[in-house]
Amino acid sequence: MATIFSRIIQGEIPCYKIAENERFFAFLDINPLSKGHTLVVPKHETDYIFNIEDEELGQMMVFAKKVAQAVEKAMPCKRIAVAVIGLEVPHAHIHLVPITNEGDLDFKKEHLKLTPEEFQEIQQKITALV
Repeated sequence: MATIFSRIIQGEIPCYKIAENERFFAFLDINPLSKGHTLVVPKHETDYIFNIEDEELGQMMVFAKKVAQAVEKAMPCKRIAVAVIGLEVPHAHIHLVPITNEGDLDFKKEHLKLTPEEFQEIQQKITALV
């Protein structure tokens, strides 16, 4: 059975896509810690990020860097935090989270509840810069 991320990549589940290439896909987290919180995933299902072959993992980070640079320009923040937790969905992914302080990366804090219009506005700001 395909993961929710594979279903998003295949277009079965709608998302707010930020970028993609032949190997990777980036989209807004629908349960964000901050505006612009983006997920970067490989298009093929791999449960654990450190099971990804070295070359592909390097390419994934380069792809994530390009996305992070666009998010940083589009969203007011001091940095883009990078988190890899890997427990919530069995499909390797990188969280790119705009932060102004370390507490902004607390996954236990209440997440934002954004409207579709807010997601679309954020998506447009970021995709214009990718």
